[in-house]
Amino acid sequence: MDELEGLLRGCVGIVSEAGNIIREAWNRPRNIRFKGATDLVTETDVAVESFLVERLGRLLPGSEFLAEEGHAGAAPTGSNCWIIDPVDGTTNFVHHIPQVGISVGLWRGGEVVLGVIGVPMLDECYWARKGGGAFLSGKPVAVSSEDRLVGALVGTGFPCDSDGQIGALTGRMGRVLPATQGVRRIGAASVDLAYVACGRLDAFYEAGLKPWDMAAGCLLVEEAGGRVSDMDGGPMRLGAPVLATNGRLHDAMTALLREPAWSKSS
Repeated sequence: MDELEGLLRGCVGIVSEAGNIIREAWNRPRNIRFKGATDLVTETDVAVESFLVERLGRLLPGSEFLAEEGHAGAAPTGSNCWIIDPVDGTTNFVHHIPQVGISVGLWRGGEVVLGVIGVPMLDECYWARKGGGAFLSGKPVAVSSEDRLVGALVGTGFPCDSDGQIGALTGRMGRVLPATQGVRRIGAASVDLAYVACGRLDAFYEAGLKPWDMAAGCLLVEEAGGRVSDMDGGPMRLGAPVLATNGRLHDAMTALLREPAWSKSS
């Protein structure tokens, strides 16, 4: 077993254990505070992040952290940096909607080299390593084979702070919705990306994500045979608007999402 495979196995185990914190808190009263007008954080977010930082730090001594609650930053730093979203979909968690993800990616050498997404309330765990394929609870997964927009089920999301972005959000939705089979808003980008990787969704797009929302999921999509870029089809950058597809639909989705020239001059 090489070093990266060992780290992946260790990370899968740690994320699975972290899921127990969410399960145990599921039916307890929530202690909620607001980071923004609609951006929530609970004591469970903090507890899961603390657990992950402590255990991943032991798994890979000397590693750094970029995480949503206590280790936030604009970009990963260092040669080994864990990128963590302890409870992706906190609003889902607060409302007892089970699509709640624990997302962990390892940044090394300028790229994400392993990613794990746990969805504890659905008893699912997705993982991938660079060049090693993508898996759901131990079984290989692959993106869908859909090649027509009219047959595509597309996921999207909306930023917590959408002030000043309503026009762009509704503009994209207005182009995607009539051209595809439908649009879903699951409420946790890591879960959306995992669903693209295993073929439940054919595409996913969102602006306003942070590195911890997308690091693990983007690797999953690529390792499952899909394609990830910015919304204009350029290279994917952590924290930039993202488009993830099964690959077959990528150019058509890029064309749909691109802001029309007339709207830029209006």
